[in-house]
Amino acid sequence: MTLKIKKLRPEAIIPERATKNSAGLDVHACIDSPIEIPVGEIRNFPIGIAVAPDRDDVVMLMFPRSGLGRSRGISLPNCVGVIDSDYRGEIQVPLINHGSEPYTVQPGERIAQLVTVPVIFPDVEEAEELPKTERGVSGFGSSGKF
Repeated sequence: MTLKIKKLRPEAIIPERATKNSAGLDVHACIDSPIEIPVGEIRNFPIGIAVAPDRDDVVMLMFPRSGLGRSRGISLPNCVGVIDSDYRGEIQVPLINHGSEPYTVQPGERIAQLVTVPVIFPDVEEAEELPKTERGVSGFGSSGKF
């Protein structure tokens, strides 16, 4: 599979893997000057690129960087961002500060990781009844683990 990446700004950095077998491509903040994220606040960061996979049956998922989450409490407010295969606009990455101190994102800083995943497109059909299962409607906490 090929993921075509178009720079929308000259200072944009093309995402790349940190290692040969890294699942995600590191994406970088494409900003002119540092931006502070106060504790409990959300800031949006452009990354200066648009993407086009050569397949329709994939989705690009944006995940937080584990190091920023562990050390600074920086994450995505929606946990995982979804970028559909037919979206051609500039990708934006919202970040939230769950930490105890303000955090400042620097221009060009790695802020998230982009992972491409196959998608199944189901036919949707309304049903009066669903097949019975051993679990049934047991939900949150039903396994005895909270």
